[in-house]
Amino acid sequence: MTTISPLSQLGWKPFFQQQLTLEELADYQPARVAVQHRSQYELYSEEGRKILQASSNQPSLVVGDWVLLDREEGFYRALERLSCFSRKAAGSRISEQLIAANVDTVFITCALNQNFSLSRIERYLALTREAGAEAVVVLTKADLCDDPYSLVSQVQALDSRLLVEAVNALDQQSTEVLAPWCRAGSTVALLGSSGVGKSTLINSLMGCPVQHTQSAREDDDRGRHTTTARSLHLIPGGGVLLDTPGMRELQLSSCEAGIEATFADISALVSACRFTDCQHQNEPGCAVQAALQASQIDQRRLTNYLKLMQEQARNSLTLAQSRAKERSLSRYYRKVLHESVKLKKSE
Repeated sequence: MTTISPLSQLGWKPFFQQQLTLEELADYQPARVAVQHRSQYELYSEEGRKILQASSNQPSLVVGDWVLLDREEGFYRALERLSCFSRKAAGSRISEQLIAANVDTVFITCALNQNFSLSRIERYLALTREAGAEAVVVLTKADLCDDPYSLVSQVQALDSRLLVEAVNALDQQSTEVLAPWCRAGSTVALLGSSGVGKSTLINSLMGCPVQHTQSAREDDDRGRHTTTARSLHLIPGGGVLLDTPGMRELQLSSCEAGIEATFADISALVSACRFTDCQHQNEPGCAVQAALQASQIDQRRLTNYLKLMQEQARNSLTLAQSRAKERSLSRYYRKVLHESVKLKKSE
């Protein structure tokens, strides 16, 4: 196969290089997971696109992961992740679902229409900050909004240091403000709910159609869900874009640090409460309620903070209990197998 691009453009960094031994540098080939299918992975490498068959002997891989391939292009090992995004699996499943790995910047996309939600933006901010990536809020469909800058101001009020851009994803000139984050060697992921225009934005940033798009439904101004799989796209002369399917449900787990970073103003007040187990309702000496009464914080933001903290604590406990049960069953199965082997030997 022909060369796609140098490793540096694929997002290879010293962080990954330092994980390799001299022997691995000589004998194994780094490749990055570009598309994840049910039974195989598509990879990007300096030698071109590769296909890796999924196996039960492999660790859980996700789009953005780096792996080492042997001379026969078989799996050797996965490299440690620089960042990792995960959520509680949608629905009633008690498991963790990996979203993406080794992302530098996240474009948190939200449409400037009926789908606009500060609380949803805060949810994605918590996920991004927990993973250790840079967050940029990209407000799409600015051309369809009568006063986009008033909504930009509302988002900016969440955090004065937050990077916020309003764009018309159909206009390449409008999306040029995002170019500094799409430089060579950088990996940018797009996260957002269904129908906010992520596929259209990717097409604009790529300069050509790479994702199918659909128009918004007239009854509720929501776009249709078009992306069905996570995938990497190489920006001509630039970095890497990682698209994800729209998320109708984003349940947080093990995300306390990300939530506290997103709600830094409220987190600072929590530490000033009289009681360490304060629920921030009607307890005496509650600094959070005092700030609310003094209009230093608003009710919507406090309600969302408490909701996200309770959600992540509940999901983290559920996942921990599920893992403990799996470990217990595993020990039981090993014990039964061991006893069975002993019994056969004694016969």
